[in-house]
Amino acid sequence: MTPAPAITLTVCPPLTDRDLNDLFAASWPGHDDTSFARTLEHSLCWIAAHRGDRLVGFVNVATDGGIHAFILDTTVHPAERRTGLGVRLVRAAADEAKSRGAGWLHVDYEPHLEGFYAQCGFRTTAAGLMQL
Repeated sequence: MTPAPAITLTVCPPLTDRDLNDLFAASWPGHDDTSFARTLEHSLCWIAAHRGDRLVGFVNVATDGGIHAFILDTTVHPAERRTGLGVRLVRAAADEAKSRGAGWLHVDYEPHLEGFYAQCGFRTTAAGLMQL
C-alpha cells in the first residue's frame, strides 16, 4: 500500500471556491456554499494545507491595513484533526503576518478552543463583541 502524501503548507496559493466549500462543508455542519474571492482579495494572507491535491486545512489573516491582523476561519478537515495541523497553520499564519508588517495578531474563539489557541501562542485578553 502506498503511504499517503505528506501535508504541505503554502502561503497564498490560488484556491477555488470548490476547494474551500468542500473543506468547509466537511468541517462545519450547515455550511452553505459561498464565493471566497472577496474575502481573499481583502486578506493580508492565508495559509493552505494540502495532502496531495486535496485541501485539508486553511486559515485566513485579515488586516486593518496597519499593524493589526486577525486570524479567521481556522479550518482543518475532520480526518486530519488532532494531528497538530491546526497549530501548524496558525503558527505559519502568524509568521507570515509578521513578515508582512503586522505587529499584533488577534483571534476570537469560543471557550472550548482556548487550549488550542494557547498552544498556538495566544494569551487570553479582555475584548468586546457586538453582533450587527
